[in-house]
Amino acid sequence: MRRTAAETRELVLDVASRLFYWQGIRATGVDKIAAEAGVSPNVLYRAFATKDDLVAAYVARSREQSQARFDTAIAAAGPDPRAGILAMFDALAEDIRPEVFRGCACMMTLAEFPDEALPAHQGAVGAKTWVRERFGELAGQLGVAEPEVLADQLSIIWEGTNSTAQAMGADGPPASARALVTAILDHHKPSR
Repeated sequence: MRRTAAETRELVLDVASRLFYWQGIRATGVDKIAAEAGVSPNVLYRAFATKDDLVAAYVARSREQSQARFDTAIAAAGPDPRAGILAMFDALAEDIRPEVFRGCACMMTLAEFPDEALPAHQGAVGAKTWVRERFGELAGQLGVAEPEVLADQLSIIWEGTNSTAQAMGADGPPASARALVTAILDHHKPSR
């Protein structure tokens, strides 16, 4: 079966994304990705010039999918920014179920790629920045006195939920995230 270059690129990225997430980026070689995708390493390198390019595409895809999922949850919650914030955490609770969660893809990427000059590192930081900025937008819509402070607090809960789910499971400390978010939101009263 012949594929277009775009189809081959998507196939390689699909396989690489699965392997990178479940087995680790550095632990997954290009030869393994090519074999599982049913392409030669030369074909893989035509789609992605280097493994670093493939990793950057994996991070970009993960970021795009997450942002779309969280934006959809916010939109479904309606115009109330408080409901939007809670919807983001409800979506996160779905994402950290053990059958689909090994850990935060961006945090795992940052652990494996600490060099700030690498596109994968920059993409992972960008994803984390987006979450904080999204919380900032919603906090601003709430009309609280210090939306940046609320955004930071929500980001800390977000990251804590991700990391404790990875270490202790979704039924451990992450099960308290929504209650903690509700308490934080109750503490930050609108200034208007």
